[in-house]
Amino acid sequence: MMSKLRTLSALLCFGALTASAQYNTLRIPDTLSGTTFNLTARDTFLNIMPGTPTIAGSFNSDFWGPTLIWNKGDIVHINVDNQTADTTTVHWHGMHLPAIMDGGPHQTIPPYTSWHPYWKVDNNAATFWYHPHLDMKAEEQMNMGFGGFIIVRDSAESALPLPRKYGVDDIPLALTDRRFDASNQFVIAPYGDSMLTNGVLRAQYSVPAQVLRFRILDAAIERSYNIGFSDNRTFYVITTDGGLLDTSVALTRLLIHAGERYEILVNCTGQSGTTVNMMAYNSTLPTGGVAGGENFTGGPFANYLGHRDFNILHLVIGAATGTGVTTVPHSLGANVFPAASTAALTRNISISDSTGLPGILGPNAFILNHRLFNIGYIDYHVPLDNTEIWSITNSGAFGHPFHIHDVEFYVLSVNGAPAPAYQQGWKDVIFVPSHQNVQFIARFADYADSLHPYMFHCHIALHEDEGMMGQFVVGNAPSGIMNIAQNSKMKLFPNPTKGMLHFEMEQGITIVHAAIINIRGILQKEVDLHTGNGAIDVASLGYGQYFIRLTDEEGRTYIKSYLAE
Repeated sequence: MMSKLRTLSALLCFGALTASAQYNTLRIPDTLSGTTFNLTARDTFLNIMPGTPTIAGSFNSDFWGPTLIWNKGDIVHINVDNQTADTTTVHWHGMHLPAIMDGGPHQTIPPYTSWHPYWKVDNNAATFWYHPHLDMKAEEQMNMGFGGFIIVRDSAESALPLPRKYGVDDIPLALTDRRFDASNQFVIAPYGDSMLTNGVLRAQYSVPAQVLRFRILDAAIERSYNIGFSDNRTFYVITTDGGLLDTSVALTRLLIHAGERYEILVNCTGQSGTTVNMMAYNSTLPTGGVAGGENFTGGPFANYLGHRDFNILHLVIGAATGTGVTTVPHSLGANVFPAASTAALTRNISISDSTGLPGILGPNAFILNHRLFNIGYIDYHVPLDNTEIWSITNSGAFGHPFHIHDVEFYVLSVNGAPAPAYQQGWKDVIFVPSHQNVQFIARFADYADSLHPYMFHCHIALHEDEGMMGQFVVGNAPSGIMNIAQNSKMKLFPNPTKGMLHFEMEQGITIVHAAIINIRGILQKEVDLHTGNGAIDVASLGYGQYFIRLTDEEGRTYIKSYLAE
């Protein structure tokens, strides 16, 4: 049965069915705008394959959530309601924000509860995304379809002659692939046999004969995509993960890895009545070292798309809108990147195979800094306002997309040479090839919080779940901060808060004193208590990040941070 299913899947992927059944209309995610956003995670059903519907998961939809449109400078409030039976998290990938709002493995949302993060949008105009980040469950939850785009707009981008009619000439594309079982259900696997674009099999879309903007996200569990067009036309990269390049970069192939985003312009002016395919030219990838370039014939990594060329999107070019962009702009921005000479230090990060850890990981697993991820261990304490070079050396036989939370970075070198022109912008994911070194520079300017860490990890979800992840905190802790295990004995809610801040201690712990401290370590308020559970009125304190420090009868302290609305 599985062999027959894979044969059908291959036919679906490569368009070997009748012409009338060859394509399905591309789904364009709905949008949400403003400053308050409501997201509900729920289980859904999706008609992908003929026959039985596929059980999937999404925010507000049946597969892949709404596109959130934010303006730089706004304070956005998100209400995340988890209506599934599983604990989850929501990570705001690429966003610069307080660690407690980051949505990494520490900010869990239990079943049938809600989470209410908020922060000021400091990122430049670009394409970002949100997705689950639960420790050891990222692959499973992403595989179900949880995720969505974020579009940030700003005045600099808005002043440029670029397409920005969402769903018309400004089109988001989430690229991924899935494996199905005999009942049309998703199989949790690093590689699928079927290409899905915005959750659609054999996707087709009608576009106007003018300059088109595609916001391309590699949302795959593992696969990279070597993007080009069936007529080998030139297209133009205008952004990296974190914003505009200084100038548009002409390419005929663009290799994108898990977690990365690029915006490209494709000039279809004067081409009404024609068609063209956006393709993945993965047959040209090396058979080892790049995800999707392998040609496994058996085992859990075998798949029909491995080391093949296949369609991503069939484009039907119609009449121009009459108000569309018809030329590709060359000059885009004026980025200022930190110079290597300004770095206070260089951190050396290693990527290696799991040799030496028998019985812990499988033979295909990989590790950072020769250790498995430990949610209670902080790898790095980064001083506030430090500018640092991170030097990542991959001694393994496989390349990895390295992602860091909190900051955007500039790539200084790839194996000693400058990064290619299309990567010379702000990034938060960078591919580290096998047996090579990549160096980037970043500044950790604010959001000091020595209790709540940010993550760094491989963005291949399988590798992340297997422990290819580390964490760091920014800034020095206020006096008396204990380790993570000690602070786990205290629960704090609601967080953020507008008025009363409640705490609950582990049974047997009596609190005699509470203090509120701002992020600069300055005392804001003190209260004498004698209780295991209590509340403190913090309504008079201004908007921002604070620490609450509780002292028990034996003089032990417990500190956590919170945000005041």
